[in-house]
Amino acid sequence: MSEFTPAWRERDPGMSQRLMKGAIDLHCHSGPSVMPRYCDHHEAMHEASEAGLRALLIKDHYYSATPVTEMLNKHYGHLNVELLSGVPLNNQSGGLNLYAVEHGIALGARLIWMPTFSSANHIAHHKADANFKFPKSDKRMMAPAPLTVLDADGKLLPEVLPILDMIAENDVVLSSGHLHISEIWPLFEEARKRGVKRLLTNHPTYIVDANLDDIRRLVGMGVYIEHSMCMFAENSKFKFYDPETLRGLIEAGTVERTILGSDLGQAGNPKIADGFRNVIEICLDLGYSEDDVRKMTSTNAAQLMGLAL
Repeated sequence: MSEFTPAWRERDPGMSQRLMKGAIDLHCHSGPSVMPRYCDHHEAMHEASEAGLRALLIKDHYYSATPVTEMLNKHYGHLNVELLSGVPLNNQSGGLNLYAVEHGIALGARLIWMPTFSSANHIAHHKADANFKFPKSDKRMMAPAPLTVLDADGKLLPEVLPILDMIAENDVVLSSGHLHISEIWPLFEEARKRGVKRLLTNHPTYIVDANLDDIRRLVGMGVYIEHSMCMFAENSKFKFYDPETLRGLIEAGTVERTILGSDLGQAGNPKIADGFRNVIEICLDLGYSEDDVRKMTSTNAAQLMGLAL
């Protein structure tokens, strides 16, 4: 075996494909969307089925895809892919809107995202960096009204509290969205006090501005940490990080609390399944075992979402 060839590639070259079977992607950006996508939700479901994935969570920053996922699950159950979705609390959903949360959960939403594109933190990144063109929609959209979960004194806004209660009552997932890490601490602390059991932080080092110590602290609170495969995958236009960075992130967050989601679906990026497989191979190249990678691409996500193990 060449010293440059990871052992698994010669010993068990089918391992990455085997790990695709039963994998769960909690970060799929299919369309319709006002942002350019290479596939729609139905096509993403077919792609996931062909690759062997068992579940796909559809994320659009502007609307809840839950009615669509419920319909597709009903009519395309033979594909053996369960579609999930949630409610993004951005301007288009009314911001920190309890009614949107109630309605989404009643329809079957499994996750509530705190503000993403509409968060004051996201907007501040936009203004501070001329190269930060995210989102980039097909059509010109109204400028977002910045949203935060904190008042001027750093306390949670009163409208956040009943949202946390509703999340707890229905045992769905609370994602911190694109809030700054300084906003996440009081949010998650209050959420835990109110009985929220399922907590998620997406791409903590991108926009959220969390460091490795923050990730360790989040994990200590019982939070799952999701890293976006599009930021590590080859040929991704969002490839910001190298494999050693991924190793450091996994070590900080532990294999038991790390989730790898594709964050793919954008036009001009690798296909969802291709990016997913590529990052699985990166993890294997880094020396993570088949069992470790299975946890980060399937088991952990299943536990977070309450899916059968």
